[in-house]
Amino acid sequence: MNLSSVDLNLLVILQALLETRSVTKAAKRVALSQSATSHALSRLRILLNDEILVRSGRTMQITPRAQRMQLQLTSLLDRVEQILVDDGSFDEKTLERTFTIATLDYGERVFVVPLGQELARVAPQVNLYVIRSLPIVQDLRVGAHDLGIGVLSPTVPEIESELLLKDDFVCLLRAGHKAAKERITLKRYADLDHIVVSPGGKSRSRIDDVLDSHGYRRRVARTVASFEIAPSLVCNSDYILTMAEHMARPIAKKLGLCVCEAPADFSGSEISMAWHRRTSNDPAQEWFRDQIRAVARNL
Repeated sequence: MNLSSVDLNLLVILQALLETRSVTKAAKRVALSQSATSHALSRLRILLNDEILVRSGRTMQITPRAQRMQLQLTSLLDRVEQILVDDGSFDEKTLERTFTIATLDYGERVFVVPLGQELARVAPQVNLYVIRSLPIVQDLRVGAHDLGIGVLSPTVPEIESELLLKDDFVCLLRAGHKAAKERITLKRYADLDHIVVSPGGKSRSRIDDVLDSHGYRRRVARTVASFEIAPSLVCNSDYILTMAEHMARPIAKKLGLCVCEAPADFSGSEISMAWHRRTSNDPAQEWFRDQIRAVARNL
């Protein structure tokens, strides 16, 4: 396709059509007549060789290809707008911007809460959207979000990353658990019944590799998808839960659980933030990353 032969104004209309899923509503959004918007839709269908919008009962649905294009299109038009209106400077107190973070429950609890409080103080008109997204790096490539936080090891050249902190593992036990009364040895740890948090449902982790190297094997009694429910399972059972310290201690304080030192060096979690290279030189994005760095320093 020769880009010089494409009317790029069609992209603005396309975005409105995909977001509203209505020719009438899209026409109002882009300040065109309904007939002009309908004509633009016809041109887009020819250009993309795709129906884009199809009727489903009384509503219109977007096609699979249009759905794949939507995130990329939004990111593209946002970037074009930045190029046209951004002079490289801004005042954070008047900055009107939406930043989107992809993370899991660790990032939400450890980073998003203090970050949200700080943004409310220094940049009250900034919006912060959090998405639980896997795989984070792949979604960054298509512009689904601005930044990812988690245990990330990007291997694609266009994704940049930075280590924020290394979080050691600790163990959570219910108050009154016999194992909490003295230091937990590796053998005692292996003999206990374990809860493992695994979004993918896998019961094995690098902790098992450490146990294997010492000739031990543990029983994983429960696996859950997030840390939201796992500590609650500990409260009324003899299960043990191993998790990152920065997340574990506030939860333990709230639920009245015991925090014990891990019986061996399980390597902990290296928490990083990652972003697409296209945002590296954007002043607002760099400022946003600085806010996250500040949160990490204060943990």
